[in-house]
Amino acid sequence: MPNAFPLSLSDPDMLGFARKPLEHLDRLIRRHIEEGRYPGCQIALARQGKLALYRSYGDARIEPKRVPAGDDTLWLLFSNTKVLTMAAVWSLVEDGVLSFNDRVADHIPEFARHGKGEITLFQLATHQAGFPGANVSRDAWADHARMRAEVCDFRPEWPAGSRLHYHPRAAHVTLAVVLEAVTGEDFRDVIRERVSDPLGLSRELFVGLPRAEQSRCADIHAPPTPDAPGDNSAAFREAGLPHGGGFGTARAMAAFYQMMLGGGRLGDLRVFSRRMIEFVTRDFTADRPDEYMSGIPMHRGLGPHSRGSGERTRGLGGIAAPGTYGHGGVGSSYCWADPTSGVSFAYITNFVSPDPWHSARMDRVSNLAHAAIE
Repeated sequence: MPNAFPLSLSDPDMLGFARKPLEHLDRLIRRHIEEGRYPGCQIALARQGKLALYRSYGDARIEPKRVPAGDDTLWLLFSNTKVLTMAAVWSLVEDGVLSFNDRVADHIPEFARHGKGEITLFQLATHQAGFPGANVSRDAWADHARMRAEVCDFRPEWPAGSRLHYHPRAAHVTLAVVLEAVTGEDFRDVIRERVSDPLGLSRELFVGLPRAEQSRCADIHAPPTPDAPGDNSAAFREAGLPHGGGFGTARAMAAFYQMMLGGGRLGDLRVFSRRMIEFVTRDFTADRPDEYMSGIPMHRGLGPHSRGSGERTRGLGGIAAPGTYGHGGVGSSYCWADPTSGVSFAYITNFVSPDPWHSARMDRVSNLAHAAIE
């Protein structure tokens, strides 16, 4: 395991960032915390394989006593986890074990049940598989034989490919079962061995958090509603749900996207080929509206989504370059990369804020990071 974080710490001025927008960003986050919008937050800004900014705000935990957030704090990534799960798929495609055009049933024959035999990995990755409402039970978190059986029993809601509709849980749980089927390993180990470890992020990026590391976690909070997301239990953290159960630091996510901006390289480490990164960041869904996202075109790649050139966007910042790509976590976070400038940015909080406030603040937060780019 590397002794040093893979991105060296530099200075915003040295890396070509304007100070004033970053000061505005700092002030905005501090105001959010003073207003009680979220207990804590962490941001990271990187360029040229270096960290320009890494800062923690507020509290990681507030009960039974307040614990300030620090550089070592791990934050629930929610759906940012989807990109990490997909990265393990990219790796297996590069090894010739998988193809994006494979049918799930090629690797898990019983998945063909209920008319799902033609669904492909590509359709899962681009949220066109046709079963967005499906999910596995809590009992399946630690019992992956049960997880496989429940995934195979998912029922289509419409024909695959006929509609574009974000799959909050089902698509990436299915991909995790495929990872296990083709490797014979726990999907959490596959992601660690093929993504976190090669990047030198073994202690900062987890899908499946060991009990020994859980004291570092920020608690997640949400408005008191019956379906409020977030779970601070040890079982949830250890489960590493492939659609939304990863944990990490903001600088780890900024480093992950620096690797992507580097064409699959992070410093001297080659994790993916340049062609793979170019392929998975393409816009495969163009201006088709995503029904789950209030009809906003999400410009889906095979993991991240991109800004596009339309009026409406989500999370990446309205003034972002069209090719900017990344992903968010429900009501709490966004992490992205701008290939025109080589800048990556991560913003992670520990409160699930509802819309319209969440989307409005994300536009401001990301715009300030973009505005700092010289």
